[in-house]
Amino acid sequence: MDVTHILENLNERQREAVTAPVGNALVVAGAGSGKTRVLVHRIAWLIEAEKASPQGILAVTFTNKAAAEMRMRIEELLRISVRSMWVGTFHGIAHRLLRMHWQEAGLPQNFQILDADDQLRLIKRVMRAMDIDEQKWPPRQAVWFINSQKDEGRRARDVAAGDDLFQITHKRVYENYEELCNQGGLVDFAELLLRSHELWLQQADLLAHYQRRFQHLLVDEFQDTNTIQYAWLRVLAGQTGHVMAVGDDDQSIYGWRGARIENIHRFSEDFAPVQVVRLEQNYRSTGNILSAANALIDRNTDRLGKELWTEDGEGDLIRVYSGYNDLDEARFIAERTQEWIDGGGSPEDVAVLYRSNAQSRVLEEAMLRAQIPYRIYGGVRFFERVEIKNALAYMRLMLDRHSDPAFERVVNTPTRGIGDKTVESVRGLARSRQISMWQACKEGIAEGLFTTRVASKVTDFLALIDDMAATTGEMALHELADFCVQTSGLMDFHSKERGERGLARKENLEELVSACRQFSGELIFPLTDADRAEASMLEEFLDQVALDSGDRQAESGPSAQMMTLHSAKGLEFPLVFLTGMEEGLFPHRMSAEEPGRIEEERRLCYVGITRAMKSLYLTYAETRRLHGNDTYNRPSRFLLEVPQDLLQEVRMGGAVQRPYGKDGAAGDVWKDSELPGVRMGQRVRHAKFGEGVVLQSEGSGERARIQINFADVGAKWLMAGYANLQALD
Repeated sequence: MDVTHILENLNERQREAVTAPVGNALVVAGAGSGKTRVLVHRIAWLIEAEKASPQGILAVTFTNKAAAEMRMRIEELLRISVRSMWVGTFHGIAHRLLRMHWQEAGLPQNFQILDADDQLRLIKRVMRAMDIDEQKWPPRQAVWFINSQKDEGRRARDVAAGDDLFQITHKRVYENYEELCNQGGLVDFAELLLRSHELWLQQADLLAHYQRRFQHLLVDEFQDTNTIQYAWLRVLAGQTGHVMAVGDDDQSIYGWRGARIENIHRFSEDFAPVQVVRLEQNYRSTGNILSAANALIDRNTDRLGKELWTEDGEGDLIRVYSGYNDLDEARFIAERTQEWIDGGGSPEDVAVLYRSNAQSRVLEEAMLRAQIPYRIYGGVRFFERVEIKNALAYMRLMLDRHSDPAFERVVNTPTRGIGDKTVESVRGLARSRQISMWQACKEGIAEGLFTTRVASKVTDFLALIDDMAATTGEMALHELADFCVQTSGLMDFHSKERGERGLARKENLEELVSACRQFSGELIFPLTDADRAEASMLEEFLDQVALDSGDRQAESGPSAQMMTLHSAKGLEFPLVFLTGMEEGLFPHRMSAEEPGRIEEERRLCYVGITRAMKSLYLTYAETRRLHGNDTYNRPSRFLLEVPQDLLQEVRMGGAVQRPYGKDGAAGDVWKDSELPGVRMGQRVRHAKFGEGVVLQSEGSGERARIQINFADVGAKWLMAGYANLQALD
């Protein structure tokens, strides 16, 4: 049979991988090197050239989308149905096995799969039955603990608790949760892999059957496998299965959720003998972008090693922008995005990448102000995140006790023993008397309509809100916000969630404090002086948030993509902004506390750089408002690890920056025609607000807007033509 069509349009190394002799192989596939193409063509080669049965091939990917794409491309290449072929995710294939062999796995035939929300609800039920304080031991933390134990292949009985109260408590929760799941025939996602691995180990005949059937095993994104996935694969492969692992150790960025980079490093030893093929020709990025990525990742140790290259030209230099502050950085990104669009590019060509979700707020505001359509890819807009909505609800309730939506959102968040039944009875009372739920609580307590326990819990909540409002009466807005997230218990509640998610929630709450500190007091529909006298700064802020949370993020049509670096893996864009390139932010400050984390942060930077196809900007801010305070971070070490001859400093009207990579005083680069007599960073005096420092500007001439951070009243936007500013230096 003629198999030349399978090898068409493949480069030399891709052909080497596709036509490798039947056996174990490791394909080290660099970013943009066509690994999906290699996997698909390898399957076609096995079927047509090696006469393998489609039923004897098992291909594992990490997402349902990738699995669907692989099936479609195999069908297009071979013109055959792939229904009999097992192509799917680890979890999908494990689920298929358990459905077929439910008896051998010790499950009821109609076992139920728990999604993440179902699992959380069940664990809450377990903890309530155990009389465990949810404020001290957040249920989400227990979810993380149980799932991470299962990912390591450990049942509750296998967990070593010792004298550690954290381990002891969560082992008990795991034991009770496991018992409840077994009684109800319930299976969570982590259980799918663990139980199917146990199926191999406990059912020798069944394992032998599948080892005979699946002679060819192909695994994509091998660097992202965790302990149980690797063990599952090793057992299934046995001594006769032929495994092709495809991955890139330089793109291993999920260590925080259990991925083990050592799996891809151990593969050649555990599956010896192994043929290693390196895919290094990149079809995505320009030469300069690839040179920067290569130089950066070369700093890491214990790599399998590869050098990306392209037949295309060197392309533009990588541009570096130093913002005076994070607002200036965001404004620059918005302006360059607008330039791209004005030049005929599409907004969807643009990606703005950041290390921390909390960075999105300032970037979102800049996009909104510039009226550039954007989407938060794989995430939620800042003011719509759960922890932020919780904090805003507390702030709204402090301002207006009769806001029922705010009341319902936080009356039992963090948990304080006011259950759904109580809330429903309060809601019914409020509806029947046509009063607010707050007032219904007060009347219900006064009239003895609640049990003693419920009345006590509700009274404590009402007193908490009243005390918070009274205490914050004279506070500045940012002080009020900080007091609110601390005193309400939200900071402790969300911070206790383990892993990246808990850290992100904590950083978002800290960023809310920064947002309040920066708030200018300007509504989209400005208040008159008379209105302003009646409205507090808190009220203005909450109204502004409500207006910005309307339909101003693009729901359809081309839009710029904003996302975390972790979300960006596997994607590509003509224009990429890699933001916040500062020590403590990227690499993240937490990375210094754990061995190997700096190297994972560097791999994350490598992933970010290799998302760019044509143009790449690396941006950082000389000062950044982080966690409610001004920080002065050094430029990221990753900036300094990129060869300087690949970089080009760029400036923008309104930017003050140090010469890149050197020490030196800031220079004035504002054009005289824009704001005569005023420069960014200059100290000025205003007749009403006193002394301050110029932060940024928008527009030109008399109608230009200048943002000034005043010592007494915080940041304010003023009209240049009417501000009558006096320069102090």
